[in-house]
Amino acid sequence: MRKRYIIIILIITIIIEIIASFIFISNVTINKNDTVKINELVNEIEINYSNEEKYPDYFEYSIIDNNKNLVYKTANANSKSINEAIQNGDIIIDLNINNNQYKLLINDSFNKSINDYKLAFIITTIVISLIQLSSFIIYFIYLHLAIIKPFADMKSFATRVAQGNLDIPLNMDKGQNFGAFTESFDIMRSELKKAKLAEANAEKSKRELVARLSHDIKTPVSSIKSISEVGELTSKDKERFKQINIKADQINTLVNNLFTITIEELDKISVNPIKVSSYILKDLIKNSDYLNKVKACNIIDTDIYADRLRLQQIIDNIIANSYKYANTEIEINSSIENEYLLLSIKDFGDSINDNEIPLLLEKYKRGSNILDKDGAGLGLYICKTFIEEMNGKIEIKNDNPGFKVILYLRII
Repeated sequence: MRKRYIIIILIITIIIEIIASFIFISNVTINKNDTVKINELVNEIEINYSNEEKYPDYFEYSIIDNNKNLVYKTANANSKSINEAIQNGDIIIDLNINNNQYKLLINDSFNKSINDYKLAFIITTIVISLIQLSSFIIYFIYLHLAIIKPFADMKSFATRVAQGNLDIPLNMDKGQNFGAFTESFDIMRSELKKAKLAEANAEKSKRELVARLSHDIKTPVSSIKSISEVGELTSKDKERFKQINIKADQINTLVNNLFTITIEELDKISVNPIKVSSYILKDLIKNSDYLNKVKACNIIDTDIYADRLRLQQIIDNIIANSYKYANTEIEINSSIENEYLLLSIKDFGDSINDNEIPLLLEKYKRGSNILDKDGAGLGLYICKTFIEEMNGKIEIKNDNPGFKVILYLRII
């Protein structure tokens, strides 16, 4: 409504300006110089110069004698000398009085009318222009308060929301054109804040659940470790109890990670690679191969950059996948390529669709030919994450017959 009023005011001022201009022009009267009357005045002065009271008074004029002296002047005459008459645009006429030369200086009424007209027109234009200017200023102030400022407030609000600041509400004025929009935006902020709080509470609950489960898991693991330590000392099959003991230590370490991390935050698990001998790979493979499926294991002796615990997890996942999906013998070989020690782990199970292979290194991705078997699609993703933290990389491919995983371990 206020916007409509401003527009109406602008239209009214323009109409007033046009009407005032027409009225002013129609009422302007321009006095033109009457030649007949000027001649009458000249004759009267030349004839009756000795009797000044009989001079006509329908002009304003001055009389200058031959010596350029002022001898007569009406009340409102412009000029007292010929120079002033020239400057004022007066009419200058020669007089012959008693055979003496005089100058008659008559006010030019036409020029005066024009000047008066100009002055009145300028004043009228200035007044109406000031009215229009004031109307425009009021209108732009209105635009700023009613449109530009609300847009700026919403932009600032959107920036705060994008930065995660959901505590500061958006000021609302339901009387403005954007009142409904600002109210909707603030409702959105409130709902986002509720959702964020709900998400935080859910995350807290998840962490608490993981912590409780980790604590519950550690108790039987401790029992298994105690029994395996006794068995390693007393049993004839010490080697198997030793492997059980090693696995119990590994499980205990992994469970400790669960106190502070979940699989969705895998990148936050600490990986601390150091210089180690590639000889440890034989021990790590032996610890993972509890079904004795590895029939060949050739490891080149060199120094690599690795985290022993995370490398154990990588090999565990690869061999466990082979057990689950192939259940065949496993061949492990090594070679050196540029600055990497390549550890190749190959089984002889069914091949995977070539189009699906690049996806297997992503989170929750599995081959379509193994969907009938249990799995979360995380094993190879974990391997990729950990080995990249050790400045290495992983490659997977079909190797008919079978499937091959190649670990690139940095040589130092």
